[in-house]
This record gives sequence, C-alpha cells and structure tokens, in this order.
Amino acid sequence: MAHFAKLGSNSKVIGVLTLDNKDMINANGVEDESVGQQYLERHNNWPAPMWIQTSYNTHQGAHRLGGTAFRGNYAGIGYTWDEDNNIFYPKKPYTSWVLNTSEARWQSPIGDAPGLTDEEIAANTRYVWNEDSKSWDIGT
Repeated sequence: MAHFAKLGSNSKVIGVLTLDNKDMINANGVEDESVGQQYLERHNNWPAPMWIQTSYNTHQGAHRLGGTAFRGNYAGIGYTWDEDNNIFYPKKPYTSWVLNTSEARWQSPIGDAPGLTDEEIAANTRYVWNEDSKSWDIGT
C-alpha cells in the first residue's frame, strides 16, 4: 500500500489515504507518484498537486526498518509539508524550538534532554522542557 497526504491551505495535512500500489503504475510498469496523484484527483475531487506521497516507515528522518527514509516523517493530520526541504514535520511544540530539517524534527535551542541514569529510569524520572528558563527540568 502507498500512503498519500492530502494538503489543505498553507501546506497543512488534512488527511492521509492509502492507495493500492497498482493504481500508481505508469506506462513503463513502474510505480510513479504522479500517477497516484492523478488517480486520487479523479476519485476524490481534490487537485493532484495537493496529494503528496508519504512513507509509513519514516520517522524523524530515519526509516524504521533500515531502508531509505522518505520525506522526513509519515505525514499526520496537522503536519506541515515543506516543499523546499522535501519533508513533513509536526506542529512546533515550543516557541523557542527550531526545526532540524535533516532529521525532520523540532529541537530545543540547547539540544536534546540529558540522558538518564539507570536509577532515574527505574524511578520513572523524565525530563520536561521549561520554556520560561529554556532548560530541561526533572519532571514527574
């Protein structure tokens, strides 16, 4: 199955549909995104350029099964399509965070949360982002 994100205004994902791979085959017998887009336009009355193929197995710029990552993330409703960087990314979690386009994810201005010790993991400790102080704090 192939997956396509349906784009609305401002390149926001408003839906995701599956498409049988046979409906994407071009005249040369090869899967082709544009063929899938045309199929979706005909059957869903939504413009072909507003359907963008996405990969169910891609998350934060990596393929979960070791394959080739495709477009940063599997598109979800509310995600944004970034045509310039050829990625889908989720809503920005905090004002200060910046988009890492190579990993298709938001990062704090000071980097990822610190690692946890075995004792902290056993105690279900976690770090939470503090937007006011721009720091990672121990949460509960």
